[in-house]
Amino acid sequence: MPRFNARQASDPRPVEMIPDFHHNAEGSVLYRAGGTIVLCTASIDPTVPTWMVGRGKGWLTADYQMHPRAGRAKREPREGRGKALSGRTQEIQRLIGRALRSAVDLDSLGERTIIIDCDVLEADGGTRTASVTGSFVATVMALARLQAKGDLDKPLLRDQVAAISVGHVGDELLLDLDYSEDSKARVDLNVVATARGTLIEVQATAEGEAVERRDIDRMIDLGLSGVNKLLGVQRQTLAAAKVDLEKLFQEGRWTNL
Repeated sequence: MPRFNARQASDPRPVEMIPDFHHNAEGSVLYRAGGTIVLCTASIDPTVPTWMVGRGKGWLTADYQMHPRAGRAKREPREGRGKALSGRTQEIQRLIGRALRSAVDLDSLGERTIIIDCDVLEADGGTRTASVTGSFVATVMALARLQAKGDLDKPLLRDQVAAISVGHVGDELLLDLDYSEDSKARVDLNVVATARGTLIEVQATAEGEAVERRDIDRMIDLGLSGVNKLLGVQRQTLAAAKVDLEKLFQEGRWTNL
């Protein structure tokens, strides 16, 4: 089927990452994938939640919000201001947190908290996967600043993480759905994976008719190919920001990527 910008079925949307977009946060990136734009920041708090005090390890948590005019419809009230967080928002926050915690050795972070904030400025599909992918870059930048200040005793990164969507639309499998494709998809699947090709999370839902196992397997394979492309963009972005990604990886882990 024809796709916007003449994309092939296996092509992700054009991705742009602008590092250090937010000057007050320890790490930040403005992430653009087609019409989806997300501001991802990583802040370092020198404390941990009460239930973790005295354990000598760190924590990472995430917050996700949609700008009131992120969608194409009318303005929506901000969640958390007289409007409870939706189940969708809570689910995405937990997803971002799980994805980033898999990448960072929190046992070696010390009693600090990395707080991820993802603010969706414009939404055209794939906001959760954009948030995961952009937040990894923001987290790395924050850790690099700690390392440069001499506040880190050892490298903390265990792996590189990115995420992307795949859809079963019509008779085709399409990578990185925009909203018009997502709204017509028979199956919508999100893949969160590492540079080693290991899976952190797979979210898949069939609409109406059940889907064959072989189709899910093909969708995961397509998703992993897309993740691999995003990992390359992450590395290019960090290199442009003069962040030495290799120095942040624990011994032996970078060489396996």
